[in-house]
Parts: sequence; structure tokens; C-alpha cells
Amino acid sequence: MTNELLALFEYYEKEKGIKRDTMIDALETALLSASRKSIGPAREMRIKIEPEKGDIRAFATLVVRDRVTNPYEEIDIFTARRISPGIEVGSDLEVDITPKNFGRIAAQTAKQTMMQRLRQAEKEMIYDEFKDRAGDIVSGTVRRFERGDVYIDLGKFEGVMHQRERVSTEEYNVGDRVRAYVVAVENGARGPEIILSRSHPNFVRRLFESEVSEIADRTVEIRSLAREAGYRTKVAVYSADEKVDPVGACVGLRGARVKNIVRELNNEKVDIIRWSDDIRLLVTEALKPAEIKSISVDEAKKSVLVKVDEEELSKAIGRRGQNARLTARLTGWDVQVQRDESAHEAFEAQVAGAAAAIAKGAGIDQEMAIMLVRSGLNSLEILANDVDEVDIAGILEIPVEEALEIRNRAVVATGGSVPVEAPEADEAPVPVEALAADEATGAVEAPEVDEESAG
Repeated sequence: MTNELLALFEYYEKEKGIKRDTMIDALETALLSASRKSIGPAREMRIKIEPEKGDIRAFATLVVRDRVTNPYEEIDIFTARRISPGIEVGSDLEVDITPKNFGRIAAQTAKQTMMQRLRQAEKEMIYDEFKDRAGDIVSGTVRRFERGDVYIDLGKFEGVMHQRERVSTEEYNVGDRVRAYVVAVENGARGPEIILSRSHPNFVRRLFESEVSEIADRTVEIRSLAREAGYRTKVAVYSADEKVDPVGACVGLRGARVKNIVRELNNEKVDIIRWSDDIRLLVTEALKPAEIKSISVDEAKKSVLVKVDEEELSKAIGRRGQNARLTARLTGWDVQVQRDESAHEAFEAQVAGAAAAIAKGAGIDQEMAIMLVRSGLNSLEILANDVDEVDIAGILEIPVEEALEIRNRAVVATGGSVPVEAPEADEAPVPVEALAADEATGAVEAPEVDEESAG
């Protein structure tokens, strides 16, 4: 067992980083429990292990008696004086009670108990080492998966990335090298657990600190950060030094710094904006590339109403509302984005004004007038001079005669005059002389004569 112990000591010392003294203490305690089965409940029994050689000895402190009544607690005077000459009755004597063979059962029990204690010691060491590393970025290798959780080998230790801490757009395979953020080190009933995350907003914050030296030395400060992992992140940066461009420092020469961060985030979009204490400027920057028409701020409710043109609405809101939602998180204000209706309202007012003029001049109701205006006939002059009654009838879906009346009223309203058509006269009888002349010239056909009657 000596060689086994030494090999075990060396393995845990090198591979797990557990000190030999810790292992010896654990083994001595384990062997003390196991020895009670093979040796018995000896008085004040203790186990002594030689660290370098691995020798194991068992000792008990017995009381010297003339006559022994309890062999587990007493030793007779004659045996005691062979060990320590001159000892007197009633004295305590430490005696080596190590059996020749510690016993197969005792050794197996000791090994199992020691392994349990060593695992506990390893967990305590994990907690002591990582309890102050919460908030750091660590690197490891994917080891296995359990119910959607990813277990990552961190070298001497193992961390777990729960499903809620994963990025939905990322796939992991056993053996993949990954970097993750240490969310917490929890010392629960099952021992310490290193909780890792790649979806946490502070993962991006730590990446910026590692890539941007100005952030690391506090020249540039990340004032706020909002993230939807796997899709988009907004970072608001600020510098008290007027000579330092905080956005440029984070982007880097030709975008080198932010490219490294985006690469680590698997091409997640990262928006870097300049922080401002003016909520109007901050919201304007955060909603880019959308062009904002107007901003209304309610200080009491901490809400911002942003209005944009129709063509800018999709940019301002973003895919599935991400741009507006992240802007609200970044600023800490309730941000609402709406379409700007002022131009539309102005247009509708013009339509209503033109329709009112046409309705009055042409003697029609407002609804029919609006139909004419929306069809391009937006003035009485156009209605009177540029279209005919057939076009008007087609637009309003009315008879042509009624459309002609509308047009005529428009003509009168614009100062024109309606032409009066002469009434159709009855046809006069044609004189006989004219008929004869026509027959001579062939202009009028002669009536057909029945040949029989003519004969």
C-alpha cells in the first residue's frame, strides 16, 4: 500500500494541485475511522503517516494498570516497562498498535474514505481559487453536454454553462476551445460550481477591456451596455479627456479592435455610440442609422417619443424591434418610436381644402369632391377645362348626363359660359322638283315600281 499511497500523493499533487499535507491529513482521518474495525476502539488512537516514505503507523494512549480489565484502554505494568522502563502504574503510555497487516478491509475502507475527503478538499480548493474570479473571462475546452448544459474543462477545474447562459445562435462541439465569462462561483450542497456564460452583457464589457487599452486604463469609460446575445449589442462610451475620441479608440485602426471582438462574438453586430447626458442626443445616436424627425421627452415618466418618416420607421425599430428595445435598455428610458404623421396630416388638409372648394363650386357633396381630388382633379379649373364628362362619370361612377351637369357648374363657377345647343328642327318636306333633279343626277334613288302593275 506504501507504493500506492506515494503514487496517489504525486498524482493529486501534480494533476490536481492539492498539497501533500492536505492529503495526509485526509488520509490519517480516514485511516483512523477504518482502524476501529481492524484494531478496535483503542483509547486516544491516532494515525501517523510518513510523508516521504508513505509508512503508516497506528498509536494509542493506554493507562498502565497492575491488572488489565479493558485491553482497548489499559496496558499491564510489565508490558509497559518493556516499552518505557521506570513507568509507574496509573501513567499514560503511547503504544504502537499497528498490526502486521493493516487489513484488506481497513485499507479498502481507508482508500474510499480518503478519495471522498480528497474530492471535498479539491472542491474547497476550487472555491478558494475561483471565488474572487467572478467577473473574469476564462478559456477552456468543451468536455461534455448534460440536458442542454455545456461542461467546460478549465484545466484543473470544470465549469458549467447552463442553457440559459448559452448563445442561441452558437453551436458547440466536444473539443471546441471557447472563452466564457465567470458569472459566479456557488458553494452549494454538492460543492462549489463555476457558472460560466457567453450571453452575459458583461462578457462583451470584459472583451472591450481586454482589446481596448484606453478602457483598461480608464481613459475611456463604458457608461452603458445593452445586449441581445447572438444578434446585436449597443455600447455607450465616454471620455473625460477632450483629446480622446472614445468611439475611435474602441473601433481601432481600420476597425481592428472591434473586429476582434465581433469575431469572438461570432459576428454579432456591435454598435459603439458616444455617451451624452442629454437624453435627446443619446437617443439620436443610439437609433442610428435611422434619421429622426422629432423627439419629445417626458422627464417625469422618463419616456421618450421618437417620430420618424415612413421610410425610416423600419430602421428605427430594427429587426423584431431590437434597435428600439436595446436603445431603451441602454438609456434606461422608455423609448417609443412612431411614424411622423405631420406631412400626412398636412396633405390630408390640402385634400380636404381642395375638395371643399370643388364641392361648393360644382354643387356636389364632400365625399364626391374628395374622390375627384384624389384622382388628380384638385381644382375647379381642371374640372372645367381639362376633362370631359365621360372622365368625370368614370371617376364618380355616375351617368354621363349627371357628370355633364357637374362639369357645366364648374365652368360657370370659374367664370366661363356653357355653350347652348340649337334645338333640333323637324325635317321639312322635300319638293318634287328637287327629287326629280336628284334623280337626274343620281343623288336620290327612285322608288322601286312593281313590274306587273306597270305592265
